[in-house]
Amino acid sequence: MEKFTDRQIEIMEAATARIDKYGIQNLTIKTLASDIGLSEPALYRHFKSKNDILLGLLNYFITGMKNRISNIPVKSDATAGDELKAIFHSQLQTFTDKPAIVSVIFAESIFHYDEGLTKKVSEIMDLMHQYVKANIEKGQKAGQYGKLINVSTLTTIILGGMRFTVLKWKLSGHKSNLVKDGKAVLEAILKMIENK
Repeated sequence: MEKFTDRQIEIMEAATARIDKYGIQNLTIKTLASDIGLSEPALYRHFKSKNDILLGLLNYFITGMKNRISNIPVKSDATAGDELKAIFHSQLQTFTDKPAIVSVIFAESIFHYDEGLTKKVSEIMDLMHQYVKANIEKGQKAGQYGKLINVSTLTTIILGGMRFTVLKWKLSGHKSNLVKDGKAVLEAILKMIENK
C-alpha cells in the first residue's frame, strides 16, 4: 500500500480542486504549482508528472475506498440488500463530497494512452465488481435474492445502473442529488431481485 507524504496529499488535493473547478484538461504542473505557491521544480520533487499526480489520486481513492467499505457498520439483522445500500451510500456520498474524483475516474478517454492510469481505473471498477458480486452471492445463498438472474449478469446490471446515475450527475454539473438518485435506482433493482 502506497504511503503519501503530507506535501503529496496537499498537491493531490490541490489537483482535485483544480480538476473540480476547471476540468481535468486544465490540470498542468505549471498551474498546479502556482495554485499552491510552489515552483515547478519543487513540485517535480514530489511527483514526476501530471499523470503521476493522477495515479496518486487514484491510489489515494482506492485506499480510502477499501477502508471505508470494510469499516461500514453492519447490524446483525441486516439483509444483503441493506449491506448493498450501505456500500453504495458510502461511494455516492464520497463522490458528492469530492466530485473531482469522478472526473478522474470517468476520464478514461483522455488517458487511454496511459497504461498505468487505465489499470488504476480498472482496479476501482474491479473492486466495486467484487463487492457487488460477493453481496449477490451472499444474498442468493441466504435466499434473500431471487436466483432468476445469475450473479454475473446481476452484478453488471447494478454497476451499470449506478455508473449511469453517476455519469448523469457529473454531466448535469453536479446539480442533481447523487445520493438520492443512486438510492432510488438501487431500491428499484432490489425490488426486482429481493424475495419478499
